[in-house]
Amino acid sequence: MSESQPEVIDIRFYGRGGQGVVTASRLVGEAGLSQGKFVHAFPAFGPERIGAPVQAFTRISDRRFYEKCEVVYPDIVCVLDPSLYGIVGKAVVSGIDKQKGVLVSNYKGSPEDLRKELDLGPNIKIGTVDATSIALDVMGRDVTNTVILGALIKAAAIVDLESIIKATKERFPGEIGEKNAEAIRRAYNEVVIA
Repeated sequence: MSESQPEVIDIRFYGRGGQGVVTASRLVGEAGLSQGKFVHAFPAFGPERIGAPVQAFTRISDRRFYEKCEVVYPDIVCVLDPSLYGIVGKAVVSGIDKQKGVLVSNYKGSPEDLRKELDLGPNIKIGTVDATSIALDVMGRDVTNTVILGALIKAAAIVDLESIIKATKERFPGEIGEKNAEAIRRAYNEVVIA
């Protein structure tokens, strides 16, 4: 790849308003910055309200880049709320690279179950984790944004685990940060990847 066209990893996060989709996007960006990467993290805002489907995006690269638009062709898609599959269906994975894309999802079934449900080809890497159960168990709340980051880092290794944990603890100091760090580690260890 030439200097003028650095490899940029495009990530699209899907969830519902109030679930921390924007925070997840920013935490990946902050972790990337701490590792000397170039990043851009931003939400897609419109008439969203609590519970409405929302998106946020992160771009990350080892070299400077200038693209500042929404992610239409993601390398990675992260889904925080599995009920979105029933609402927006396959649109969640629209534009994903069919040869080397990665889907990381809060999903109780296996990666192969999700592959069949979304009719995805064999080349997309899929990671599933029951993020809702982890969030409820560790934090006592159904907020899966930091949980899904542990699964993301295991499936895609775009930044290291300790950078995500550090960014999370800086964003959420004290006991809340410690619980989020525990949830991230659990998801990292429990995600099933195919």
